[in-house]
Amino acid sequence: MFLRKRENSFIIFMNTNFTPKRKKWPWVLSIIFLFIFVGGFYAYSFVKNLTPEDLLQSDFVQKQIIKQVGDENSDLLNIIPDLLGFEEPKTYLFLFLNNTELRPGGGFIGSYATMHFDKGQTSILQMGGTENISKNSSSDNPPVILKDKLGVDKWYFRDSNWSPDFAFSSEKTLEFYKNGNNVGADDIDGVVGITTDVLEDLMQITGPFVVDGIEFTSQNVIEKLEYEVEYAYDDKGLEFHERKDILETFMLALMNHVKGDVFKNLAKYKNLALALLKEKNIVIFSLSEEKEDILTKNNWGGRMNESDGDYLLWVDANLAALKTDYVIKRDLYYSFGKNDSGDYVATAKMHYFHKGSFDWRTTRYLSYSRVYVPLNSKLVSVKFAGKEIDKKDIDTNVEGGKQWFGTFIRIEPGEEKELEFIYSLSDSVQEILKNKNYSLLLQKQIGMNNVNINLDLNFDSNITLAEPSEESSHWGNNIYNYSSALSQDKNFVISF
Repeated sequence: MFLRKRENSFIIFMNTNFTPKRKKWPWVLSIIFLFIFVGGFYAYSFVKNLTPEDLLQSDFVQKQIIKQVGDENSDLLNIIPDLLGFEEPKTYLFLFLNNTELRPGGGFIGSYATMHFDKGQTSILQMGGTENISKNSSSDNPPVILKDKLGVDKWYFRDSNWSPDFAFSSEKTLEFYKNGNNVGADDIDGVVGITTDVLEDLMQITGPFVVDGIEFTSQNVIEKLEYEVEYAYDDKGLEFHERKDILETFMLALMNHVKGDVFKNLAKYKNLALALLKEKNIVIFSLSEEKEDILTKNNWGGRMNESDGDYLLWVDANLAALKTDYVIKRDLYYSFGKNDSGDYVATAKMHYFHKGSFDWRTTRYLSYSRVYVPLNSKLVSVKFAGKEIDKKDIDTNVEGGKQWFGTFIRIEPGEEKELEFIYSLSDSVQEILKNKNYSLLLQKQIGMNNVNINLDLNFDSNITLAEPSEESSHWGNNIYNYSSALSQDKNFVISF
């Protein structure tokens, strides 16, 4: 049996000294935004003797940035100056989300940093592992499932991202942060979430390098750092409080590699940053309504978006299953058709393949799994591994204007099992289908990156137009079939 160590919740790229320090580009997100989008233009400002504010406001630079990021991403011009405090000083709470331990809001919050930005310069106000944050950074009313499965009597900061909508989760996280009287709590302007994929993808550009005799690659960096922090320090004779020293050394090495090749690989870094935003491995919440609208419009905010038609979002929450999401392969199936009464009945089904074993990093998979569907959808039944689940073991509620159904499952290493929710589509979606028009917004959970989607939608009329289009072999009938990786949110529009 493997006992969970609460400290191994995430790689903590920071010291726990809360004394404010002046640092230049201290963490991965800063590297990405600063070097990719404005790093090259700092060189331009130096040559032309421009201030950063003048630089980002100049027509020349704006045209160059738009040329680099594309017209469709030009809203970055409105986000970057604000994020870096060029317009006025800003304070942000950074959450480092370990999506190998998936949670509704992206991943277990293993560590955090509160950072102050003023014209591109940063001050670290408070940082550390969430196991060390004030116990008052919590509330007395945790979700029932957390009490039951984790045995906690409080809703702690580390578990605060319980909503799959990053804005809702961020509001709760900020509430807990203020409850603990943490540094900068009353001045925070926004929250930034970063998954482990950011580090892995960044190293695909920098390439491997060696730190303290250990070779790190994009394939092994997360596992190596987790092991060094949680186990290897003891073998090396280090004290517990010294176990994270390697992380600072590693980050300095990474930053040097990025700085050394950012100009040579500017296009790669730009493409990476945009991909991380679109794929919800970087998510941002702003307390400014104007900035939050820009984030939501570009789908950079990790929001549960509104939909006038059908809707589907599958959400898993790893509860005390170590880092087992690292070895879970998922396939999401969505289908519907008319029943004998003429109503459309839908099935949302997730196929899980546990490719791991019992070791220091992975164990049996324990997940509280929910499906978010249109409001007023009516649950018919829930099945796991082919067996119907008792209604008393199924939860249902409303959040963000969506209906959700949920239950707790477990999957042993090597097993393949399916969880399926069967429900009648809401009256509003039934009406849309009667009017010979259909749309579906299929959203990806923040941090869930190893999942494919498969649609099998059976209408009562032949399809005349579909976007995305099916393969040509499926044209000319009333069934829409589509399969792909779910790397980002997808919109489907079908006419008859």
